[in-house]
Amino acid sequence: KIDLRIAEIVNCEAVEGSTKLLRLTLDVGEGKTRNVFSGVASMYKPEDLKGKLTVMVANLAPRKMKFGVSEGMVLAASHADEKAEPGIYVLHPWPGAKPGMRIH
Repeated sequence: KIDLRIAEIVNCEAVEGSTKLLRLTLDVGEGKTRNVFSGVASMYKPEDLKGKLTVMVANLAPRKMKFGVSEGMVLAASHADEKAEPGIYVLHPWPGAKPGMRIH
């Protein structure tokens, strides 16, 4: 069962050595932050995402990557044919949503 939660992007930075990844530091309402690596650097600058709300998969096992440990996944949309219609769109909840809220 997937545990989808609202998360606030409290920090976002480029990943040294990668042209595709951004390191997101997320507040998921747990009293601690989580690091998530996301392949959205082609569409977003770190300052575009900082302070925004998004949706994350909160119950994935931590995954060790070349650049560190990723503790979840943010949801994003893209067209089925990336070449015909390029773009990656991080999901953004409506105002009023708070970090930690479950998505039903």
